[in-house]
Amino acid sequence: MSHSPTSTTRGTTSRLRAEIEAAVSSLRARTAMVPDVAIIIGTGLGDLARSISVEATVGYREIPYFPESTVESHAGELVFGRLSGKSVVAMRGRVHFYEGYSMQQVTFPVRVMRALGARTLIISNAVGGMNPLLEAGAIFLTTDHINLMGANPLIGPNDDALGPRFPDMSEPYDRELIALTERVARDERIPIAKGVFVAVAGPNLETRAEYRFLRALGADVVGMSLIPENLVAVHAGMRCLALSVVTDMCLPDALHPANIDDILAVAARTEPHLTRLIERVVTAL
Repeated sequence: MSHSPTSTTRGTTSRLRAEIEAAVSSLRARTAMVPDVAIIIGTGLGDLARSISVEATVGYREIPYFPESTVESHAGELVFGRLSGKSVVAMRGRVHFYEGYSMQQVTFPVRVMRALGARTLIISNAVGGMNPLLEAGAIFLTTDHINLMGANPLIGPNDDALGPRFPDMSEPYDRELIALTERVARDERIPIAKGVFVAVAGPNLETRAEYRFLRALGADVVGMSLIPENLVAVHAGMRCLALSVVTDMCLPDALHPANIDDILAVAARTEPHLTRLIERVVTAL
């Protein structure tokens, strides 16, 4: 495998690393907390932050180089505190590729949370279910993924201080964390499904033909986030766990127009179960 001499940054601080350091320095002026766990709270799941004993809350617009969320249901703030006895930093809302941000901007918060000290990343989001064995309201545990977003946040010069040029993706979602989550779900009697997640760029939802295509590829659910954050987490050496809420079913032969209010309502109904699951998993870490 070969690459150009300019594809790796070694001795000097890259622009990305300098921006990360500026963001971390700004946050350190607000809190000295070193988080054990980073959590990305996705669509319709913002109430998870209520379970955190908050030490500090910082709006994205107050953090240097941080992108601001434009999605209505995303609060757009970084929450520091304790959850189940662990120190955590949680994103109340994320930014998406479809909002017009670059992949590097989308994943910049993950870089910052890693630089703050977090070594484990828990990602949540809303997804459409394509496996007919799923149903709206199900909690889905991602074991593998397919990236069809047409871009990758790791493209460009690599800063070796942040991670390797060619990160291995044989285990993008930590097997021990997956097994732990399954045990916790059994103990708490919370039904969960697991399988393959596929990401597309969005923001439009898919056609019937596209759902058939994605299902034929082996994907069980589809969404417009998660994979960029996972790629950067793996690159940075973080353990990653992804939990999603199936907010609507995307079955080509029984497809109905999507309604964002209905999607948010399904996410809200499932949120207490997902919150309890994440709390118990964090306790057991």
